[in-house]
Amino acid sequence: MRVMVRALAFVAPLLIGLVLNATAFAQPLDAAEMAAVGQYGQRAAPLTVFERAGVLRIDGQGRQDARLTPLGRGRYAIEGGGELVLEPVAVRLDGTRLPRHDFGAEVEAGVRAAVRADPAALRARALAATPPVETARHRPADLVDLSALDPTIRLDIRYAGSDNFMGLPLYERAAAYMQRPAALALARAAQALKAKGYGLLIHDAYRPWFVTWMFWEATPPEDHMFVADPAQGSRHNRGCAVDLTLYDLKTGKPVEMPSRYDEMSGRSYADFIGGTTKQRAMRSILREAMVAQGFEIYPEEWWHFDYQDWRDYGIGTETFSELEKAGVRR
Repeated sequence: MRVMVRALAFVAPLLIGLVLNATAFAQPLDAAEMAAVGQYGQRAAPLTVFERAGVLRIDGQGRQDARLTPLGRGRYAIEGGGELVLEPVAVRLDGTRLPRHDFGAEVEAGVRAAVRADPAALRARALAATPPVETARHRPADLVDLSALDPTIRLDIRYAGSDNFMGLPLYERAAAYMQRPAALALARAAQALKAKGYGLLIHDAYRPWFVTWMFWEATPPEDHMFVADPAQGSRHNRGCAVDLTLYDLKTGKPVEMPSRYDEMSGRSYADFIGGTTKQRAMRSILREAMVAQGFEIYPEEWWHFDYQDWRDYGIGTETFSELEKAGVRR
């Protein structure tokens, strides 16, 4: 008996090691399988193909987080029954062809087409519009330039150029401001992320109210969950919201997330099941760092965080040029 116990004591760690090594060195997905990660079918009820721990899985169309087992030549058995076949721009689910879609790009194309009709008139109407009247007392604005807080905080202000869902510049210059308590909390998040090898890349922060009005007018009603109602004002208008992502401090390159910034699709949701293991891990790292400093995630946008004191500030209408004249400088 003692010999058997000693033998088991010797063999058990070896067996555990073999299991761990098999997991750590699992065969990665090939290029065709990684290219299949995405969404298929109808936007209202898409099929999502995603990767977890080196295995393809699907979600939607009656399946919930179901594992795919390779059968060869692009065919997969679906956990729970059924078959999926990969094609270049589609999949076949039990024989039914589901075309691949980039739903966010499709919505963006529609918004840009509408805006291109007369962008100057849209902007003029927005600047002439009247912000909602607020009766509650608020703290005085104390906007801080985010780029001055920490050298690892970088700016990529999409609304200062045309690389945004509207397709035109909305700000006079690339800058990012937040109310002082929120800005200091952001700086603490940047410090915590620095220890993990990541920096913060800011896409937007304080947003003048007229831009929120433009977003609402240009966005189809069915996608209004991605933009704030100007009748209520946004937390960006109050200087307490920030849109951001991570970048690698060694390479300087932004990390990959489950969706693009400002993408109007289910891929942007903070709990979206799709994408890859690494993309979801990056999303979690960002979220944990921000939540630890008093920010709240916006459920429909993994990049959007609201500071806990946003209710203490009123809606801001100043343009970036007006802020610069008032002494809020880069």
